[in-house]
Amino acid sequence: MKRVFKISDSAAQSELLSNLHWHPSKPIPLIPVLSTLAKSSLYRFYGDTGVPTKHPPPSNKFPNNIIGLFIDKLSQLEPQPKPNEELTRKVIQLRDELVKSAGCLEEVVSVLEEKGDWLLGSCDSQGVVRPHRAFSELLKILKSSPKLAMEVFNWKRKKAEQGYPMTSEEYASGITFAGRTKNVDLAVELFAEAASKQLKTSSTYNALMSSYMYNGFADKCQSVFRNFKREQNCSPSIVTYNILISVFGRLMLVDHMEATFQEVQNLNISPNTSTYNNLIAAYITAWMWDSMERTFHLMKAGLVKPDINTYLLMLRGYAHSGKLDKLEEIYQMIKNHVDDKEIQLIRAMISAYCRSSVKHRTKRIEELLRLIPENEYRPWLNVLLIKLYAQENDLESMENFIDEAFERKTAVLSLGLMRCIITSYFQNNAVDKLANFVKRAECAGWRICKSLYHCKMVMYGSQKRLEEMENVLNEMDNVKLDYTKKTFLILYKAYSMYGNRHKVEKVVGLMCKRGYIIPSEEYLS
Repeated sequence: MKRVFKISDSAAQSELLSNLHWHPSKPIPLIPVLSTLAKSSLYRFYGDTGVPTKHPPPSNKFPNNIIGLFIDKLSQLEPQPKPNEELTRKVIQLRDELVKSAGCLEEVVSVLEEKGDWLLGSCDSQGVVRPHRAFSELLKILKSSPKLAMEVFNWKRKKAEQGYPMTSEEYASGITFAGRTKNVDLAVELFAEAASKQLKTSSTYNALMSSYMYNGFADKCQSVFRNFKREQNCSPSIVTYNILISVFGRLMLVDHMEATFQEVQNLNISPNTSTYNNLIAAYITAWMWDSMERTFHLMKAGLVKPDINTYLLMLRGYAHSGKLDKLEEIYQMIKNHVDDKEIQLIRAMISAYCRSSVKHRTKRIEELLRLIPENEYRPWLNVLLIKLYAQENDLESMENFIDEAFERKTAVLSLGLMRCIITSYFQNNAVDKLANFVKRAECAGWRICKSLYHCKMVMYGSQKRLEEMENVLNEMDNVKLDYTKKTFLILYKAYSMYGNRHKVEKVVGLMCKRGYIIPSEEYLS
């Protein structure tokens, strides 16, 4: 009997621990948050939302059936969905439903009415509606689709008339999305509405400043900041100053930007990574490479360390400044990220090498080109590569990129580039390829210049293809290009070279008629 009571004692203790969701020998691990809502505040604020798992209350008396007790215990140890995890799953599912309906307001509203009523909040014991933080989380994960997020916000805003109150955080999100959809008037209206409901906070001020910044209203952004500083119930934060620094940086008002940063230091407000990143971005915009590097080294030596965005900015800065050694150093540090997600920086690196004069630059460019998917075509890069291979006198590669430009209907309008192309054909004595290029360029709307036709004439003349040389004059007439003194000099030189005296005299007559000086043999020698 003594042993039985000891077993019952232990079993009762285990039963009690099971009902408290804890086991002395094997703690139940926390389930990580879904990747799309990593570190979501849903897990911090709504531990009691969702349907709690019901367990029988612990008994004060010993169980009668020991075997039944252990069966109950094992069933209670089976994994159960946690309330926070369930909430996150519901938010993501609703987001996915809304994304499918994006573009049709009626469908979005229908989804929210059918499946989103739980977002509106719930009544407490006194009948007061408490807003549900899950709605703010839904807005956050919709930030990449500002138009859709704005429609979701408007749905909740209309529900406020039915007794479901808005929060300052929700208003801040609405103001931000209004700015992102370029509806500044609506952003101002929402800010005023929040203020009338005593919901004016640092977040709503920052959101309005951000909306003005995003739409290029720097003066209005500064005006809001001045009003913000006069507020008694809230004060500017580092987020506020980051917005100002970004505004001044975009306008290249470096002195104003640096004065703002100095004010942050004077107020003993701790700058964060965004502060320094905004400074670096501004220095890149202003082409102040020394200041850019100085800020970067300040971060590395201080408490606020560079993040991935800092290194991406530095990669862009070194590409624009042409510092290829440092460019490659940064690239090697974040290579995997850049190759997978930052194709625009790969293009910036290619541009840097195209502008450089380093040896074997084409080899490095070709390595980088292989990292760019076919659907990431950019006309400006195509044109840049045509110029590169023309300068390198690589006729085959140049023509490959010219063909791609024609296929993708990219028109070249730069006179300098057209002359680079002409030079490459001339140096390779490829007059037939040049003639084919000229025909295609005429049809594709490329920049047409006299040099194209003069080059053909010179090359035909040097190969004693005089009839084809003369046909070039008809081509010039077709595109309405006037003859110049150089046109006649090319004809004069070709006819003189092959002793065609009759045509030489004819050319001289045409030159006299137009008032051109007749060339001497010394001039042509």
